[in-house]
Amino acid sequence: MKTMTCRQLGGACDLPLTGSTADEVIKAQDQHLKEVVAAGDTEHEGALKDMKGRWKHPVAGMGWYRQVKRDFAALAES
Repeated sequence: MKTMTCRQLGGACDLPLTGSTADEVIKAQDQHLKEVVAAGDTEHEGALKDMKGRWKHPVAGMGWYRQVKRDFAALAES
């Protein structure tokens, strides 16, 4: 298992997100962003908008995705 923070993924806080793959961590952040924005957190709105935009523009979003995968791979197991 490895851990990345919401901020490392482009978010607004240091909530640790854990997973055995980069995809699991990305999914955890997606869920986190949806939950906190739905609860009224305005600091995360930009990150949620960026997240939705990445999937609407997959070519541009792949750069972000590849970087997250590289960053995840470089982390030590926790």
